[in-house]
Amino acid sequence: MKTAILKRFRLTDKTTVKVYRGFGHAHHLLLYGHVFTFSSIPRQRYTHNWLINFFSLIRLFFVKPIPRARVRMKWENQVFYTETELDGFFKFEWSADQEISFGWHEVKVELLDINDEVITSGTGIFFVPHSTQYGFISDIDDTFLISHSASIFKRLYVLFTHNARSRKTFNDVVYHYQLLSLAHTKESEPNPFFYVSSSEWNLYDYIVEFARVNHLPPGIFLLNQIKRWYQIFKTGKTKHSGKFVRIVRILEMFPHQRFVLLGDSSQQDPYIYASIAEKFQGKIHAVYIRDVFEKNSQKTKETLLRLEQAGVACCFYKNSVEAIAHSRKIALLGPEDVKNQNEVRGQSYKL
Repeated sequence: MKTAILKRFRLTDKTTVKVYRGFGHAHHLLLYGHVFTFSSIPRQRYTHNWLINFFSLIRLFFVKPIPRARVRMKWENQVFYTETELDGFFKFEWSADQEISFGWHEVKVELLDINDEVITSGTGIFFVPHSTQYGFISDIDDTFLISHSASIFKRLYVLFTHNARSRKTFNDVVYHYQLLSLAHTKESEPNPFFYVSSSEWNLYDYIVEFARVNHLPPGIFLLNQIKRWYQIFKTGKTKHSGKFVRIVRILEMFPHQRFVLLGDSSQQDPYIYASIAEKFQGKIHAVYIRDVFEKNSQKTKETLLRLEQAGVACCFYKNSVEAIAHSRKIALLGPEDVKNQNEVRGQSYKL
């Protein structure tokens, strides 16, 4: 009976090692994940039925993490150990003992018992980019994914009644991102993209699927601390200091690249990005802020003006065509980077 109910709601009580996409270079690599004794199974079928979408979203918060679990990572001939935190979260940070080629690499993480016997395992991938001229760090909600973050009721309505394949992007934002991914580089060596959000790790598969079906540049997703079912109506409502820390980690890992930051005016992105630019002077090439919340417009304009006076190119825009024009104006995009828009929209996701 229990097994049938779990299967019906695509839940599992099997111990699971969930591994997220990692990133880095030969001398500094990062990989994150969670260990659960109860979690959801990734969705396979999608529908416009709001009730099914509602329950499919809620089940993502039915998780039971394992604290202080011993996990082992194996990659090539290297082996590393760590313990999960109280919320089941684990992190591996290491240096490779040899040079790593560009691209995505598979890695295995094992959950161990007290005798170091393997209980179960999970596989993941990490990305090693070329040392291109630029890297891109983007917020998710209301930057490219229409979310209505400024209104908790609208945000929850869209989140609960739609799914990863029915949610919408802003017009031309995918085109802009695809152009940026190839700016001043070859198609075989795309610029790295990092998607940093205040949304919880519960929504990881949801966001990855949304990015896949909308042909956003493949990248790394860095989300916020996981929530349980009784915290579901607080989703996305977390302290934004964590976003600052995650962006700092990315910038410190890639000291030879300049970065472009993309966000929106609904919450704290303008102020976080301003603090980042101040901390890493000369490393932030441009800041893009989508104007989605009128009450914050004046403050955002003042913040971006101070950034521009400090030498950071800024664009405060409502439509992505304005952002594309700005990218061309500051030579972030050159004539060689402009592609047929229909061609870009039709590109397949590589992962």
